[in-house]
Order: sequence, then structure tokens, then C-alpha cells
Amino acid sequence: LRSLYLGCIRATRRKLREIQPDIVHGQGTERDCSISAVHSGFPNVLTIHGNMRQVAKALGARPFSYFWLTARLESRAVRRTDGVICQTRYTREQVQSLARKTWLVPNAVDQACFEVQRNVENEPILLCVADIISYKNQNQLIRSLDPMVSEHKFRLVFLGRVNEAAPYGPYGAEFLRLVKARPWCRHEGIADRQQLRQWLGRAGGLVLPTLEDNCPMVVLEAMAAGVPVVASRVGGVPDLVENGKTGLLFDPRNGDDMSAAIAKLLAEPELGRTLAAEAKRQAQKRFHPLVVARRHVEIYREIMKDHPK
Repeated sequence: LRSLYLGCIRATRRKLREIQPDIVHGQGTERDCSISAVHSGFPNVLTIHGNMRQVAKALGARPFSYFWLTARLESRAVRRTDGVICQTRYTREQVQSLARKTWLVPNAVDQACFEVQRNVENEPILLCVADIISYKNQNQLIRSLDPMVSEHKFRLVFLGRVNEAAPYGPYGAEFLRLVKARPWCRHEGIADRQQLRQWLGRAGGLVLPTLEDNCPMVVLEAMAAGVPVVASRVGGVPDLVENGKTGLLFDPRNGDDMSAAIAKLLAEPELGRTLAAEAKRQAQKRFHPLVVARRHVEIYREIMKDHPK
């Protein structure tokens, strides 16, 4: 990033001259993928996974910090590409004024998630999967659930890296203190794909308290696995989860609203099963890899028609 990925752009261009592709697809604006795609010299599209301009705003990113620079590179890439694949309507709204073309296509879910065997434990596990960073809002989640401990039996399990410096930064250090002080909280660190599927098989629900998100993969994976989802009513999440039909949504800045949604899931297990069943049906229809792949091929052909050889 110090060189604005100039070395990555050049290396990608050299390799693509050897390959001579019909089209280049830049996956994500978090690193060099999209900026390398738009400077490749070939027809290109990009997919926005995280809206870096919105993430930078949510974090109050300082000038010339990683998030500040990445947000500006994202704007450049969106303006120069032939089109942007938006995973949610939220992203489409963010890029509509900058992009030449946009399409709405959600993420694809690994087929293995649809095959997860559910074996829910008697004491429900509430699973929260995300890097431990302020805009993911884990500390608010812990505090919001404190009053519920006397009324409901559950365990809150966090998966994800503590993602701040020195060694954890103030937010990460506070998170570790909060977890250590509560016997019903656990931080299990980073999980690989197989371990995540095992946790989804055991979980009574997935909780995502994020303040900013586009198309969080773990929500799609939980839906595909048949795990009830309780998540923030922010960003692109309402495009994925229909409140009261495929999951429950809450205001992540309101602790009472957050705890009420989670308490509802814990108190009404039949509701959880109904939500999860409909969510899995929707995931098969919208997020299955074959469905998403077919749509991508259609988009590639559309762009190639605009750039006949």
C-alpha cells in the first residue's frame, strides 16, 4: 500500500499479457485486486466485498491510514472499471453515481455449508464470527447480554483475530478483558473452513452486531447451514436477512434492541427452527455457487460484447 500497489499492478499486467484473457475480474477493493484489474489493459469488472469508503467513515479513519487510502483507491477503481458487481442494494447505492454499469449478484456459499450436520447443544451456543475490531461491535454485544445471564442459559463464542496493534490496541484489549471476566464468554481465535462448519453445526444461533457491513459471508454460511441468524439492521444485511422470516434484525447501537432480539431467539426455539428452515431454502435459491456462477458468466459476456476483438 505504501506505493499504492504500483508493484502489484505492474506484475499483474505482465502476467496478463502472457495469458491474454478476454476479461479480468477484480475481487474486492480491500487490497490490490480491483486496482490491478482496472489498470490491466483488458476489459474488466470488479466486485466490492467491503465498502471501504463506508468502513473508513465508520472507523473515523485518519488521513493516510490504511482505511483512508483504501477508500480512495476504491473510488478510483469504481470510476475506471467497465462495471461493478454489487452484492447488495446497499453497495449499488454507494457506487451508482460513479460506476458505468452495475449488477446485483450476492456472494456464493461453499457447497459444503449446505451439507453441515446440525447437532445443537443443550446449552445454546451463540456464535459471533468476525475480526475483533471496533466497527464489528463485539464489546457492545457482550455488555448488552449481561442482563440476560440470569434469565437464559447460553454461551457466547467468538471466532476471529484480535485485529489491532500494540499488541491488541485499546478495543482488542478491552474485548479480552470483557471475555475473561465472564464465564459464559469464550474467544476461540481464528477458525479454518472446516472448523467454522463444525461450530455452525453446534451453534444455536449466529449473532452479528456489526455497525457497518455489506455482504458478510458468515451470514450466508449460517443460512446455508440452517443456523438461525440474529444480525444488525445495517448496510447490506437487510438484503440478506428478512426480519421475522429468515432471521431477526436489531439496531446495533441500541443494546436493549440487540438483547431483545437475542432473547427472543433463545426463548422461542421453534421460531428459530422456522427461521432457519426458510433461510436455508432462500440460500439454496440465491447463494448456491451454480446460481451465482451462471450470473457471472452472463455479465462477462455482456462486457465482452462491449469490447469486441
